[in-house]
Amino acid sequence: MIKRTLAEHARQVFSKYPVITITGPRQSGKTTLARSVFAEKSYVNLENPATRQFALEDPNGFLNQFPKGAVIDEIQRAPDLLSYLQVIVDEKKGNSLFVLTGSQQFSLMKGVSQSLAGRTALLKLLPFSIHELAAFGTFDSDELLFRGFYPRIYDQDIPPEQALGDYFETYVERDVRQLVNVRNTTLFQRFVQLCAGRVGQFLNLNSLADDTGISHSTAREWMSVLEASYIVFLLQPFHANIKKRLVKSPKLYFYDVGLASWLCGIESSRQLITHPLRGNLFENLVVLEALKHRLNQGKRNNLFFYRDSSGNEIDILYAHLQRFAAIEIKSGKTVSSDYFKAIARFSETFPDLVQKKVVVYGGDETQERNGIKVTTPERLHNVLHQVDEQDG
Repeated sequence: MIKRTLAEHARQVFSKYPVITITGPRQSGKTTLARSVFAEKSYVNLENPATRQFALEDPNGFLNQFPKGAVIDEIQRAPDLLSYLQVIVDEKKGNSLFVLTGSQQFSLMKGVSQSLAGRTALLKLLPFSIHELAAFGTFDSDELLFRGFYPRIYDQDIPPEQALGDYFETYVERDVRQLVNVRNTTLFQRFVQLCAGRVGQFLNLNSLADDTGISHSTAREWMSVLEASYIVFLLQPFHANIKKRLVKSPKLYFYDVGLASWLCGIESSRQLITHPLRGNLFENLVVLEALKHRLNQGKRNNLFFYRDSSGNEIDILYAHLQRFAAIEIKSGKTVSSDYFKAIARFSETFPDLVQKKVVVYGGDETQERNGIKVTTPERLHNVLHQVDEQDG
């Protein structure tokens, strides 16, 4: 079993809170993490119909089974339990009681904020990071874009096209029907496929609605479903008190780049070499690696992108102490002088905001040019650690 980076933080924070709540996509490893780190705790899964029925019909009796606390999996399946948990943790007045997991962030977070505010630490576990995958060996960029990062693909050695196909079919049949009344699942699947074809682009709900053949309001609702179930990640734009007009639409990415590739019809890593979306998918991979770096330390998302009305753009602004690491993403395997132009312009415009300048590219070597760190996706977490440790 691969040790997850989040494990140590989860163990530490559990000693300071009565409850910790671990959210993330289905099959990202939440159950494995919770059961391995907190092996001394009883375990129950609310996906089990009999267990869920007991929890729904007699919440006090259900929770009284666990005087020393428990790991409760898929807590969103019985959200009323959260109110009863509040009473228990307030009465016991101790820490290290319950570990909750869930895979629907909007509905779950609403219940947690209402019932367990101040009583739970909130953690997010995404699929493997490249750093975590090192235990399985070395994979080139195209292989990672094709395979993605869901643990089951690596743990069980399942072909990505089978694992991702099964994942998506199960997701549509189970999670989507729980979150929203989708009458036409074929249209919904088309909507998600169109999203995958727009990875790394600005979110345009009108265009998505027109191409899918649905209303704008339905497109907005379905996008919320994809966010709630950790399928898509919307990277927000950076806003500043400046005269330049800045883009206000978020950029669209997938929490797992392998799923995006599968939805685009990519059937092998070789196909990616000449695929027109390779650069966008590579960008998706790097953005999510930066996000995983944050979440795996138990920290909040601190990522933005920058684009002004003149087309000047920085792919990632990684916030730290009121300043940013400006990160450009280039999928090419050979460093070009063009790679540095956007960062140079941004640094000239905002000289006091730039803490570190980074280019992440598709090659193998690292170097430094004119104060700009050139690195690879595999080494990005080391660069971000350095940013985190700087004092200003």
